[in-house]
Amino acid sequence: VQLVETGGGLVQPGGSLRLSCVGSGFTFSRYAMSWYRQAPGKERELVAVISRGGSSTNYDDSVKGRFTISRDNAKNTVYLQMNSLKPEDTAAYYCYARLLGYDMEYWGKGTLVTVSS
Repeated sequence: VQLVETGGGLVQPGGSLRLSCVGSGFTFSRYAMSWYRQAPGKERELVAVISRGGSSTNYDDSVKGRFTISRDNAKNTVYLQMNSLKPEDTAAYYCYARLLGYDMEYWGKGTLVTVSS
């Protein structure tokens, strides 16, 4: 099983990035997918979650209106479009897969996002 995140990097405040996470080794479409982030010295926090079919999404208040989570089950990929980035969005971003009702969950290794001028 693998979750591989890409798309992180250095961006100026107000800029945009799109993160991608490709899953393999499991039935991607059966899993709810989420993005978490962890800033230096802080606990990991939930950023956004999307249901198996993509019809339902939820966001942390700090990113509502700026970030959009989406998925393409045909490509085993979940995305996080991040707009109007702020320095406080600087963190390592992690992809997370969970099979609801079962004790099965997977984490990616993360991709670093740095928002700085």
